[in-house]
Amino acid sequence: MGFALSKMQLTSPAFAAGGAMPAKYTGEGEDVSPPLAWSDAPQEAQSFAVICHDPDAPLVASNGTYGFVHWVLYDIPASVTGLPEGVADHTAGNNDFGKPGYNGPMPPNGHGPHHYYFWLLALKERPQLAAGLSMGELLQKIEPLVIGMNRLVGRYERA
Repeated sequence: MGFALSKMQLTSPAFAAGGAMPAKYTGEGEDVSPPLAWSDAPQEAQSFAVICHDPDAPLVASNGTYGFVHWVLYDIPASVTGLPEGVADHTAGNNDFGKPGYNGPMPPNGHGPHHYYFWLLALKERPQLAAGLSMGELLQKIEPLVIGMNRLVGRYERA
């Protein structure tokens, strides 16, 4: 797959780019998804997808993927320019906890800071996809439709 960053911007009022994520958005807190907002999406975008991935998790799956997926959300209409805290709309894929929806950071104690990549992908179509796709399954299905992408990275560390 070939993806490249675009001018689209992804932000959160909950934490700055590269900044610490509040515990509220983690497995140690309320475990709700953080609010997100985006701008400068391609005009031809018909839908969006959001993924949260922790590449610092010391896990390699049998299929060769690494890290840990905390959130897969798709079928977000092009008219949407952000997600509220704890969003329950749109189509949820399965995270690596084996559940649909968002489950926040919970790195091992003493493992140091982990980086959580919130990826926003703009698609030139609004594909009809079943709920429950994994990150890998989603990326395989939408790769030819991606016309823009960018990310917001937050940090979290357990003592």
